[in-house]
Amino acid sequence: METQDFIKYLEGKGLAKSTQETYLFTLNLFFKCVSKEDIQVTKPDVLRFLEYLKKRKGLQNISRKNYLIALNHYFSYLYQSGQISKNPCSLLKIRGTNKKHLHKIYTPEELETLCDNYYNCFVRNFDNSHIPKNQQKQTALNHQRNAVILSILAYQGVSTNEIDKIEIDDLDLIKAKITIRNKRTADRVLPLKAAQIGLIMQYLQNTRPQLLEYQAKESDKLFLPMPDCTSRKTSSNTLKYIFKPLSTQVKTIDRQFLNFQQVRASVITHWLQTEGLRKAQYLAGHKTIGSTENYLPNNIDNLIDDINKLHPF
Repeated sequence: METQDFIKYLEGKGLAKSTQETYLFTLNLFFKCVSKEDIQVTKPDVLRFLEYLKKRKGLQNISRKNYLIALNHYFSYLYQSGQISKNPCSLLKIRGTNKKHLHKIYTPEELETLCDNYYNCFVRNFDNSHIPKNQQKQTALNHQRNAVILSILAYQGVSTNEIDKIEIDDLDLIKAKITIRNKRTADRVLPLKAAQIGLIMQYLQNTRPQLLEYQAKESDKLFLPMPDCTSRKTSSNTLKYIFKPLSTQVKTIDRQFLNFQQVRASVITHWLQTEGLRKAQYLAGHKTIGSTENYLPNNIDNLIDDINKLHPF
């Protein structure tokens, strides 16, 4: 098994180091089971391995699918590098792994209300009397920043990972547009809502300059991480730690809120209704159309209309 070249192949796919390590673990287990050279592996060998995972390891379909994805990456690499003439994993699928659980899908009006309620509860009318005085300023700055982040999640439907990559130059307030960058897909330009412009301008002029004072160095990122209340400087340059407390805050104002993936699913579902499948794929930043199609089950209203038209009784 060629490890180093395969890792470079995975890096070219934009896969995280933890994912690369998981794939290597899968490959080591596979070749230990089949006892063959990689160029000698056939489709029956892969099928026997999947059956081994089911009967001997007791793995469910969703777990076995992840193993198959790892194997498919490796044999695709061998095929593309000309070392094998056929990928033994091609056309292999594990059924019963793509079922989507339907959950509350917000309408655009409900998402707007969610953002307004957050701003009113945690920015405009927030009672900070229970917070130590030396932490009140930092708390206020965090809430002001989070209100802008929530608006971009709710109006532009971006993922939490993409939020951390937005830079100041990605904003064009004159044209009311924002550029979202993603390693796996082409950059996409999304329109800003009129309700966001004032909020973003206030953040750029007042909140962000104050947050910048807590940074160890200058940053081009639009959103700066949460200051550590015990220090003048932040100990991390990432936003990943803010989403859990932000999620907890949103749950206090809306019991139907589950997580930010639910918000993104709501936005994509609305795009499918109003923009069509291909445009929704672009707006969502999906690499494949299948990823966008996964959100079609959430489009319940259209399904009900069809049923009523075809079966009025």
